[in-house]
Amino acid sequence: MRVLPVVSIPVYGVLYVWRATGREFPIGVPYLYGVLSILLFAVYAVDKSAARAGRWRISERNLLLIGLLGGWPGGVIAQQVLRHKTRKRSFQWAFWATVVANAAVVLILV
Repeated sequence: MRVLPVVSIPVYGVLYVWRATGREFPIGVPYLYGVLSILLFAVYAVDKSAARAGRWRISERNLLLIGLLGGWPGGVIAQQVLRHKTRKRSFQWAFWATVVANAAVVLILV
């Protein structure tokens, strides 16, 4: 198992709490991450099922957009649990770029 997926969520959580401690911060942000993560996990599952059955697929652009908006923790978990979208290098580069972009924006704005 690769290290990045395993450490990304806990490391971000620690950084998030560190930046938010002692600052006025919108209470809904963690809930937004939770809802979007559950949504993205479900979307990955639907896409994996469609891939196996040869049906219409969900675009990578939509997967990346939901991740960029804050659902990336669900994407990390879905990739590991469902073993979906883990081999395609171009998608992995784009996915981790959206993780870094989301984390940077949120941590800078906090």
